[in-house]
Amino acid sequence: MKFNELGLSEALLQAIDKKGYTSPSPIQEKAIPPILKGRDVLASAQTGTGKTAGFALPILHLMSQKNEQGKRKVKALILTPTRELAAQVQAEFNEYAEFLNVSSTVIFGGVKAHSQISILRKGVDILVATPGRLLDLHQQRELNLDAVDFFVLDEADRMLDMGFQRDINRIINILPKKRQTLLFSATFSKEIKTLASNLLNQPVSVEATPENTTAERVDHQVYLVDKGRKATLAIKLIREGDWSQVLVFTRTKHGANRLSQKLSKNGITSQAIHGNKSQNQRTNTLANFKAGKVRVLVATDIAARGLDIPLLPHVINYELPNVAEDYVHRIGRTGRAGASGEAISFVNIDELGYLKDIESLLKQKLPSKTLEGFEPTDEPDPTKGKKNQRSGGGSGNRPQKKQWGRQSNSKRNN
Repeated sequence: MKFNELGLSEALLQAIDKKGYTSPSPIQEKAIPPILKGRDVLASAQTGTGKTAGFALPILHLMSQKNEQGKRKVKALILTPTRELAAQVQAEFNEYAEFLNVSSTVIFGGVKAHSQISILRKGVDILVATPGRLLDLHQQRELNLDAVDFFVLDEADRMLDMGFQRDINRIINILPKKRQTLLFSATFSKEIKTLASNLLNQPVSVEATPENTTAERVDHQVYLVDKGRKATLAIKLIREGDWSQVLVFTRTKHGANRLSQKLSKNGITSQAIHGNKSQNQRTNTLANFKAGKVRVLVATDIAARGLDIPLLPHVINYELPNVAEDYVHRIGRTGRAGASGEAISFVNIDELGYLKDIESLLKQKLPSKTLEGFEPTDEPDPTKGKKNQRSGGGSGNRPQKKQWGRQSNSKRNN
């Protein structure tokens, strides 16, 4: 299928052509037609599948058909979990609306609200926002949402993970009852299905990939290694592989800072991005990484959510996430737009339970190995609890050495 077969306006087709696109991605092909027909949509789409255009294009098409006069009012509201994603979504709307008389803006926290309020007072058609700043400005009576025709909840699963359920409910209550609602999520968890049942009206369900599966063309690799040797292993792999663009995930902000500093001290340019960084710091760090000035970006899950990094070849899970679904979000950064990518996970003995959860979610065993000189010798930390240890001994008792074994999946790389 080609874009010109979807029923989009000539102005949109011109903008699409300018970006060099000819054929829609699977999520675009599945989501755009029902949205154009005015249907609510529940869509499962992972990072890198082109989901933003999947809702931006039909919304712009429908808005451009009305040609309303007078002061601009917010007709479309797109809610995102993070500042970075909000900025990226609004940038895409701007690109696709280049040949349309449609305006958009973005509001989020971490920066002063004065300039955002000034733009809102002048009037805009499309508003991309994070929950906190949206509710703040609405409470200050600087934002009116009475005219909203389209409401998009983007990356809804991450919204719930970040504790935005109450804010989402508050926002829904201030929106018009009569509207078209679109919910996009990487997974269809029970929580998402419950949210959708309360939010959507007879929705059309579309999926770009099978439920809870990872992006295609990603090569998974697990390295079994002691916790204290992970940094040294990262340095070895990055140096010997001559990797020039690497995204590394840690569980904590302090862990991200420590690893970034250690990499830099060993001659590998690195910067950390996490919630304690200001918005300007986060923006500059991402810009440096994209421009190749920084070789390694070390990030926490929340800070990295929504980062648009095209053709990222390597993702390292320095520490496994304690929620299996986050593995899907993390590795969705690589293997994008048809390119191949590599997802590498460093797993110590206390993380074997997390690894088992991930494999259960993916319905596959991830290949694992050890490197010579990095053979693991640690035994489980009894303070970590039963969940982490269940793959290697179960009930918190002191395990035997063989608990490190991954049977036929364990390989020695000499």
